[in-house]
Amino acid sequence: MTEQINKEPLKQVLYSQCRMVVRSRLDTIRKTIQELEESLESETKSTAGDKHETGRAMVQLEREKLGQQLAEIQKNNQVLAKIDVSKSSEAIGLGSIVFTSSGNYFIAISTGELVVDNQKFYAISMSAPIAKVLLGKRVGDEIHFRMQTFRIEAVF
Repeated sequence: MTEQINKEPLKQVLYSQCRMVVRSRLDTIRKTIQELEESLESETKSTAGDKHETGRAMVQLEREKLGQQLAEIQKNNQVLAKIDVSKSSEAIGLGSIVFTSSGNYFIAISTGELVVDNQKFYAISMSAPIAKVLLGKRVGDEIHFRMQTFRIEAVF
């Protein structure tokens, strides 16, 4: 199964999919911020006293939440910037593609399931519990995670 895979294009495709997820999240947040700004402007024009203050407070809370989400996107971009898709190593680390007997992983950022050529990969961050178990392991190693044992079949 893994012998037929050309690792550089695969890593590039997974990397690009992660970038697209981040870009999509950023676009969504920017649109929501714009809508909040418009909402705030309309709230400012209102003269309904307590209702006006409540509306402004809710908009401010939403702004703070969006600010946290923007900070998370910046962190994701910083992590992605550290990945060199042309490099491969024998030990699992940031940017590794890992094939196991139980699933395939791309150690980058947490975006969930990605599909390339009908194969599923789980894009996970270095801080994900499964990533912590995988880090530093090599082909042939067995790992134990959540009462399961599985084998590392390939690392790109």
